[in-house]
Amino acid sequence: MWSQQQRGLPTRTPFLSPFCNPKNAPFSLQLSQSPVGKYTKRGGRVRAALMDEIPPNALRRKRDPDWRGGFSLGVDLGMSRTGLALSKGFSIRPLTVLKLRGDKLELQLLEIAQKQEADEFVIGLPKSGEGKETIQSNKVRSVAGRLAVRAAQRGWRVYLQDEHGTTRDAVDRMINMGLTESARLNNSDAYAAMMVLERYYSMSGEGTELVLPKNVDLQERLLRGPTKDIDFYPEEYEN
Repeated sequence: MWSQQQRGLPTRTPFLSPFCNPKNAPFSLQLSQSPVGKYTKRGGRVRAALMDEIPPNALRRKRDPDWRGGFSLGVDLGMSRTGLALSKGFSIRPLTVLKLRGDKLELQLLEIAQKQEADEFVIGLPKSGEGKETIQSNKVRSVAGRLAVRAAQRGWRVYLQDEHGTTRDAVDRMINMGLTESARLNNSDAYAAMMVLERYYSMSGEGTELVLPKNVDLQERLLRGPTKDIDFYPEEYEN
């Protein structure tokens, strides 16, 4: 793991401090694979090195088809229901629908991620047909910010992915699969989360937003990443 000095950063200054907001709240960085290769934040820029230091699983897979690990949990947040989907390897499937809100929802998301060995959350961000954010977008960002703080304590990342049109895509997918109307009603949120994950991986993570806690220790925890699973990296546990 590089030190801050090795990364060309002040040793006593947060590596993202120039862009931290004044309210001690998480903020987001948009991932772009443009020629300049930089993450961008609304109103600022972050060094290109971050793309190498905290890459999303979708980008890791694109760079290395043999890359091991890195399961992703897709999240479709609703007013009363939250759909979940899971990506393991090249398989993306609907997982479950939660009828929880607030603190109970966030704790359950963490528990499910732990059980499924996921190390990142990909949360659908509502946008209009013109690509503009909505009132619901602010609510999703609020949940994502709180979850990002808790997830970072475990080295897990939280991303926001444009979800425009994924609900319709989910309905079309379920109809094509022959699901009954009752099954579609019960599982629509989980299938919408699956559509979010499919879009995320099809774009190799480009355009997603990494939600970062302001706390410097949590930022460094994200850089270290989660503890590597012995099943995927047995050579690192050999003496």
